[in-house]
Amino acid sequence: MKTCFKCLQSLPLEAFYKHSAMGDGRLGKCKECTKSDVKKHRLENLERIRAYDKMRGSIPHRVAARKEYAKTEAGRAAHRKALKVSKERFPERAAARYKVSNAIRDGRLKRLPCLVCGDTAEAHHPDYSRPLDVMWLCQPHHKETHALVELEPS
Repeated sequence: MKTCFKCLQSLPLEAFYKHSAMGDGRLGKCKECTKSDVKKHRLENLERIRAYDKMRGSIPHRVAARKEYAKTEAGRAAHRKALKVSKERFPERAAARYKVSNAIRDGRLKRLPCLVCGDTAEAHHPDYSRPLDVMWLCQPHHKETHALVELEPS
């Protein structure tokens, strides 16, 4: 048993994270208090942490590791699961994508180059209620557009 210095509860050792620098090999704060502190810190420093996460994710060995993982069966399964969750969470987006795909296949809609740079483009829906009213943007410009939309106040 060990007492958490934060909540002052006496808990079993398994309720504390391992920490080799501590005398008993466990952190002095219980897991629940540690989790709440981490959550609070993240909320208070969200912009700085997001910038750090973005920088860290663009390190070449991490990019390469993600690409390798995507080739594995576990990576493909994770991708399928994410697509399923996305379809369930945003059914109007999935329906719009299907309608665009079918319209391109049937010749009712023609894929155009990116409006910004002229590169190969994908469909961007400014309004999902009008599924065939799309802007053609390359992947980088499409991501920029969505980033700008997220920054706009509601």
